[in-house]
Amino acid sequence: MKISYMTPDKLSNFVLPISIQFVTIIHFTTRLLFLALLSSPFLMLGQDDDVLFIKKIHDEALTYGKAYPWLQELCTKHGGRIAGSPAYQGAATLTRDLMASVKGVHSTLQDCEASYWHRGSKEKVMLLDTKGRKTPLKALSLGNSVATPASGITAEVVEVKSLDEVESLGKEKIKGKIVFYNRPMDPTQIRTFNSYGRAADQRVFGPSKAAEYGAVAAIVRSLTTSQDDFPHTGVTVYKDSTQRIPGLAISTNAANMLSKKLALGPVRMYIKTDCKTIGMRSAPTVIGEIKGSEYPEEILLTGGHLDSWDVGQGAHDDGSGCVQAMEVLRIFSAIGYTPKRTIRAVLFSNEENGLAGGRTYADVSNKNGEFHLAALESDSGGFSPRGFSFEADTSVFKMYYKNVSKWLPVLESYGLIFEMGGSGADISPLKSQKGLLIGLRPDSQRYFDYHHTDNDRIEHVNKRELELGAAAMASLIYLIDKYGIK
Repeated sequence: MKISYMTPDKLSNFVLPISIQFVTIIHFTTRLLFLALLSSPFLMLGQDDDVLFIKKIHDEALTYGKAYPWLQELCTKHGGRIAGSPAYQGAATLTRDLMASVKGVHSTLQDCEASYWHRGSKEKVMLLDTKGRKTPLKALSLGNSVATPASGITAEVVEVKSLDEVESLGKEKIKGKIVFYNRPMDPTQIRTFNSYGRAADQRVFGPSKAAEYGAVAAIVRSLTTSQDDFPHTGVTVYKDSTQRIPGLAISTNAANMLSKKLALGPVRMYIKTDCKTIGMRSAPTVIGEIKGSEYPEEILLTGGHLDSWDVGQGAHDDGSGCVQAMEVLRIFSAIGYTPKRTIRAVLFSNEENGLAGGRTYADVSNKNGEFHLAALESDSGGFSPRGFSFEADTSVFKMYYKNVSKWLPVLESYGLIFEMGGSGADISPLKSQKGLLIGLRPDSQRYFDYHHTDNDRIEHVNKRELELGAAAMASLIYLIDKYGIK
């Protein structure tokens, strides 16, 4: 079941044409429904107190919140914190100390190792015309990409829209060429993550697929609906059995220009990069927790991933999720709430380039015999919260979802909805523990304007929207802590 609601634009179209008398009827009916809600058995069992407590959570977050100043410090001191880098190490120390400064919170670092990929010098990508003129393009190497030879690569460009098209063209038309993947994100998808998911195969598997057919390099249209000059990096994955070739992303404006030139005739391109994978490096996951007073063995996790790509500051992806997870602990401490269950904030390592943090955390948790009753991840940007998505092992999901759905009337006034769906990459390895996995769902319209770019900076995070997300997370965790979900 997917809970839906009437959007403001539809609501205005519905209300404006009707008569004043009918507006009065609607107003009166709404009051009756509200009174009925207040007298429902659910609210009579203490939900009226929950309404007041959740308002208290929001008041604290919006008045005294630390999420934004914490994010500002993280971004300005330790931006570009790819796992294994000095910037990441600094971020881990900073966030551990920030959580330790909150009364009642114990914080620590969990050992983790991650493959450290280094970008090296600025990428050089240029179009070459028959008169020797060079047109530079905005580009970024993809994470895990190999470098070009020291002298660079010069070759003709062939444009495709899919991995299947590479197979259709075959070695005859691909060998010795630079393959240009130019399938845009679908702008008609209201939830932009759906569009991203349908286009990301070009970046993740495109270079490897092109190499199978003899290409010397691959370039990919950046994954965003925005038309701009910011190239978007992101991970690419090579098949072990395939020759590795350089993979880069070019900005959407550059992709549009290149496509137009190709429509007029053959185009040659020059590429030079010196990125490389250095090897395994320490990249600890950061953990802070408040021990439960009644059921300490049941863990309620809030989390995000501390690593980011090496360009920009990692403000939305995923510094926002990290400080929101930390803020849940601070809110409970500030308002004097003593949780029944253990509340744990986890800032995972290496989500962007391998998921080592999430896997290591789950392995250690399983080895220690822990049980995560619920795990809530924020990894969709620091925008206005719109709701939560839920998943779990099929043997328990129906029961969990039925129970949490009872709380929807309390959270709807904050613009939140519930729906089935994915939760988060970092918490997905915990699914075998058969707890409830939850994803915070913020408004997604602007996320891919910044995702994996140099433009993902603190000035593009709205303080109030960030705080509302933290308050929404704290509210749901409070309800799960108070009532349980079994």
